[in-house]
Amino acid sequence: MQSSNGRPRGGGGGPESAAEHHDGRDPALAETSEAVRYEDPWYDALASGWGELGGAGAPVPLPVAQPGRARQEEAAAADVYLQVQRSAAFQEVRGRYRRFVVPASIAFFGWYVGYVVTATTAPGLMARPVAGAVNVAMIAGLGQFLTTFLLTWAYARHARLRRDRAALELRWDTQELTRGIRGGAS
Repeated sequence: MQSSNGRPRGGGGGPESAAEHHDGRDPALAETSEAVRYEDPWYDALASGWGELGGAGAPVPLPVAQPGRARQEEAAAADVYLQVQRSAAFQEVRGRYRRFVVPASIAFFGWYVGYVVTATTAPGLMARPVAGAVNVAMIAGLGQFLTTFLLTWAYARHARLRRDRAALELRWDTQELTRGIRGGAS
């Protein structure tokens, strides 16, 4: 019996196994992938041992950096990050973050501890019926879930409206500064 791609179905261990014929590249993009370069500034080098395959099926060797120059570039890049960290724009983004997170964390932790302490020290209060079989403990417990979702929504909204744009500008500025140090290659 054959599958829709024309290969026989079976145990998969034989010579017709798809895993043995797969070289890690999309066959539809095989002709164009050699000429396309990925120019995303956030693209990192591949992990050790996971190099891209060259035309002959062998891993492409990674360029070897000169040790002295690499240390100078790293030191210069570290200076760039320290400079950005000391900038007023970075401090403003961090301040906006702290002004939301610290009070929200304290309030939510206080609400959680208050629920737990009340449940253990005042079981009569928590057992008081509100409507039928629903008691105060159930309402407060469901309130914990509700406040978790509300806090998550509020955090995402605050980040989107007050921090994301400034943080993105800082990120791009930092990337441009480090790219300048490394001679255009990031």
